[in-house]
Amino acid sequence: MTDAQASVSAEKHERTFRDMASGQEPRWCPGCGDYSILRQIQTVTAGLDIPRHDMVFVSGIGCSSRFPYYMNTYGFHTIHGRALTIATGLKVANPNLTIWVIMGDGDGLSIGGNHLLHAMRRNLNINVELFNNRIYGLTKGQYSPASEMHKITKTSPYGTIEHPINPLRIALAAEATFVGRSSDADVKHLAYVLKRAAEHQGISFVEVYQNCNIFNDKAYANFTERKVRADRTVKLESGKPLIFGADHNRGLRLRGTNIDVIDLENKNDHKGLLVHDERDESRSHAFLLSELDYPDYPVPMGVFRAVSNPTYEGALEEQVEAACKRKGAGNLNKLFKSAETWTIEG
Repeated sequence: MTDAQASVSAEKHERTFRDMASGQEPRWCPGCGDYSILRQIQTVTAGLDIPRHDMVFVSGIGCSSRFPYYMNTYGFHTIHGRALTIATGLKVANPNLTIWVIMGDGDGLSIGGNHLLHAMRRNLNINVELFNNRIYGLTKGQYSPASEMHKITKTSPYGTIEHPINPLRIALAAEATFVGRSSDADVKHLAYVLKRAAEHQGISFVEVYQNCNIFNDKAYANFTERKVRADRTVKLESGKPLIFGADHNRGLRLRGTNIDVIDLENKNDHKGLLVHDERDESRSHAFLLSELDYPDYPVPMGVFRAVSNPTYEGALEEQVEAACKRKGAGNLNKLFKSAETWTIEG
């Protein structure tokens, strides 16, 4: 029996998150949101009908980038901002691999921002998870591209003067075919979004609001904590009206190009409410929702966009097959000798 056959045979039983854990002890600060995200990704990947030897986790540099060590799969811990370049090469070389890219807001939105744009516009069939704690945690608390205006940090002692990046708007502008958002505090919802992302054919981009309790504690507590979550977030369910509130008595209504928050006189009367459409090809609906933020609006959580488009590696394979049919199989040795060559002596 080969190693691959043994691996598949061993996974005939129903996997749990424990099967996806490498056995190495996760090392993050006590209380870090990364523990929650790790458990949900282990749980979701355990439920996929994919052998562990066909999964690869790729990360850059940052607290979240320790992820590959804790997954019982193949993995690459690469360099700052370059995880997506490695992931692209892997997917092109072996399209059958299931690839997860783990990055932080500093890693993915600063030095890695250019790679993020191109991976999304190409529609590689990979899963990209952006852990957004709005701070540089590993290097001890500098402001990041996602830090809010006027935030005081070690590198902005008088407050930041930069407008923060909204990762969802970037993903939508780059035409990512799956765009989602969840938080480390709502584990059931996070597992749902991650599962949807894993099942998507094409690039999936999920922003996870993640708490850094050392350098940016409670960054999202105003709307993610359990006691306020129902009143300050709205769950996105395609085909359903956007209703929120502990008593389901508030809703969102479209007025022209603006969204109004309204109180429902009858919580069963949904007439005139905005209905979520994750399959809107124009992206206008998702863009509108991506603009909503606390405290003026409830924060949308869930799948903003999920559409189907050809993948990059699929189109590349078709192109290679067509070239081989037209010109025959390639010969590297012949190629090397097909142009002018010369010998350098002495």
